[in-house]
Amino acid sequence: MSTDRRGHRVGMAQILVEGGRPEANLERAASAIGEAAAKGCRLVVLPECLDLGWTDPSARERARPIPGPHADRLAVAAREHAVHVAAGLVERAGDRLYNSAVLIGPGGEILLHHRKINELDIALDLYSIGDRLGVVETEFGTIGLAICADNFGSSLAIGHVLARMGAQLILSPSAWAVDADHDESREPYGGLWLDSYAELARLYDATVVGVSNVGRITAGPWKGRKVIGRSLAMGPGGVVLARGPYGDRAESVVVVEVAPRPPIARGTAVADALEARGYRGV
Repeated sequence: MSTDRRGHRVGMAQILVEGGRPEANLERAASAIGEAAAKGCRLVVLPECLDLGWTDPSARERARPIPGPHADRLAVAAREHAVHVAAGLVERAGDRLYNSAVLIGPGGEILLHHRKINELDIALDLYSIGDRLGVVETEFGTIGLAICADNFGSSLAIGHVLARMGAQLILSPSAWAVDADHDESREPYGGLWLDSYAELARLYDATVVGVSNVGRITAGPWKGRKVIGRSLAMGPGGVVLARGPYGDRAESVVVVEVAPRPPIARGTAVADALEARGYRGV
């Protein structure tokens, strides 16, 4: 388990995702991986369901297994640029679809494979509930994967488990959508994520990185909404390290430096450490 306090550059790749257009989306993802690598990043985080778009009904015909051709396209880019890549993909597993995420190593190997657990009710007609949590040790420290609403304040048990498993860095491919007429100047987006990320960061000295795509949702239960980026990286103590730009056209690769801290405790000692920080949960 790494306790290296040196900073590592992470690329938050806030790309355009178009519903039902996997080839174009994966090409943009590969391009963003190259851009981030050129900026000195050794880890690139991409959005949720980046191949087909969140809740896009094309998944019923176009979703692919993991490993499979969509994950393989990202693996080629990871290997070409010698970087780690965290990305959300729609996964076909037998007769089920999952809203999934992978962490791919610089050699193109899949290091982690997560399936979203806290899926929104409106998405359950398409995706099955996830069935796994895991962490992996890397040069950046111990990494855990979550996906978007897995980090809701009402479902932080998922983040607590990842942190208790040793995660120093929690990566969260996301798709943050608002009504088409949402006005950022009147109602700034992101309070939900600021609060929930800060809770994990404060309690566990963890770093949480959530990356959303941008673009319009053109099919499915949220047709007509816009996905607006505003990606967020938060460090130990609840310090905002970086935020992505807002807007359905706000494509960007934001570079943020993260530095892992040692876990606050291990095993049953975690409860005492959390109590000392004011946590009264179980």
